[in-house]
Amino acid sequence: MGETFEMVAKTLYGLEEILAGELLALGANDLQIGRRMVSFTGDKELLYKANFCCRTALRILKPIYHFKAKDADTVYKEVKKVEWEKYLTLDKTFAIDSVIYSEDFNHSKFVAYRTKDAIVDYFIEKFQKRPSVRVNNPDLYINIHISHNDCTLSIDSSGESLHKRGYRVDQTEAPLNEVLAAGMILMTGWKGESNFIDPMCGSGTLLIEAAMIALNIAPGIHRKEFAFQKWVDYDEELFDRIYNDDSQERKFAFKCYGSDISQQAIDIARENIRSAGLMKYIELDVKPFQQYTEAPHPGILVTNPPYGERISSRDLLGLYSMIGERLKHVFMGYNAWILSYKEECFEKIGLHPSERIKLMNGSLACEYRKYEMFEGTKKEFKRNEELKTKKEESRPASKDGERWSGQPRIKKVDRPERRFAAAHREEMDEERGHRFHEKRPAKMKYRENNDRKRFDKRSGAYDSKKKKKGRFYED
Repeated sequence: MGETFEMVAKTLYGLEEILAGELLALGANDLQIGRRMVSFTGDKELLYKANFCCRTALRILKPIYHFKAKDADTVYKEVKKVEWEKYLTLDKTFAIDSVIYSEDFNHSKFVAYRTKDAIVDYFIEKFQKRPSVRVNNPDLYINIHISHNDCTLSIDSSGESLHKRGYRVDQTEAPLNEVLAAGMILMTGWKGESNFIDPMCGSGTLLIEAAMIALNIAPGIHRKEFAFQKWVDYDEELFDRIYNDDSQERKFAFKCYGSDISQQAIDIARENIRSAGLMKYIELDVKPFQQYTEAPHPGILVTNPPYGERISSRDLLGLYSMIGERLKHVFMGYNAWILSYKEECFEKIGLHPSERIKLMNGSLACEYRKYEMFEGTKKEFKRNEELKTKKEESRPASKDGERWSGQPRIKKVDRPERRFAAAHREEMDEERGHRFHEKRPAKMKYRENNDRKRFDKRSGAYDSKKKKKGRFYED
């Protein structure tokens, strides 16, 4: 095992516990949950895996220096103390991203400017030369975060937000963020042991994320690059091994079914699914929810209905009333999970949720509710649930007397040197891709739509002389 160091994984509000579980499964240590972030420790291999394998992470930061400052001049002096040649060479480019939550600093761009000055002056004084600044697609992304007087310098190992998987060819209006979609599915506990249905699938994000979870395909498989691939200490052999390791992938014996009232949405979903190489596992149909008369068994339903921006209030409430009616009459035996944000919409469903989870969808404070659609009478359902509970209670306890709940035991207190991470408030913009002062160029390339096989881009994109294991996913 190599040198261990501190890392911070950023995520969306409400997904912190899910992300912590993912990191724990990858071998992370010292996990501590904050607001829209999880801090942890690990080595270079874990940093690569966190970027490549975590479905609910937006980006992975590596803090390199903590200090205190009350003004920009102090920031300048402290930044110059870092041995920057460990992270940046004269022929590389860099960009600064500043996030400020402090009354002592009024202008985040001025802090970024002084940070840039400190790095440039460090190299000029030591080497009589300096690296260049490049806002778009630099070799090194540097983040300075200030909360009150606590300052942290970090380098960003992800680059473009990790919700940009690389498979999306096109999108409908207001598509669901990929990280949020994956988190919603993981919250249900579903991992491919039944059919998966999204009757309002839009551009197919939930369906694609579900199929990738069922097959245990890493979410980073279609990305063109990660920022750490340009780092001074990048280990290409190590990342090739992680990238080409498909030993954790598994078979999916069921199917994902998606439908939408819009032919255009279905066409877009089909292109995205083809781009992801998952046509074999996902079936699409142009069909309104009210036309469902039967559902495949066993199954789970997860959907994100309209919230009211594009249809009238009267139609919106009628839509949710219809959803409740179809759930009761067609999806018996299902667990149905619905994301929405208006209480009056949930009331129109007419069912009592067994779980309610607060999530953020963009700027909207939403709720994610679970409805258990039992078969037979309610009395029979309750009797079966009581039997299940008795079986659970009869299981032997662990050494400390507690039964395993399925959730990782993780401390929720931050150490002082990690307080900066808990104050990260800018994640609301992460899913929109706003990271630096100018928009980054698109990094994703797609094959022609008539290509019937999906060959991953990375296997041939970097070094044509080196043979790497290619992955084909049959349509």
